[in-house]
Amino acid sequence: MRQSEQIKNLEGPIARYVNAVNSGSQEDFSASFTADAVVVDVDCELRGIDAITAWASADIFGAEVQFDVLDVSERQGRTVVTVRIDGTFDRTGLPNPLVMKHEFGVAEGKIADLRIGF
Repeated sequence: MRQSEQIKNLEGPIARYVNAVNSGSQEDFSASFTADAVVVDVDCELRGIDAITAWASADIFGAEVQFDVLDVSERQGRTVVTVRIDGTFDRTGLPNPLVMKHEFGVAEGKIADLRIGF
């Protein structure tokens, strides 16, 4: 399935998250999360919208990250989005291409938790 078709499989806050990253919209990014959301990026845990926004400002928007959606699936009531990641970040020690899974838990129309890993 091509990326445009994969993005069509996304809905609500998850689509908003992916589109916000790709368009560089920090406001839309922050609006896709609950106030007390939790993000685990590999081994780094962030709690609350302020911590998540600060992390995203540096690690996502500061590095001009772009997602190429490869797959969207459901597992145990959670949405798993597999993306190829590009940007201006330091690639030392990272696989090439950089492909990561984003596993989302949604509550009340927003992302309540996000786990990012290989």
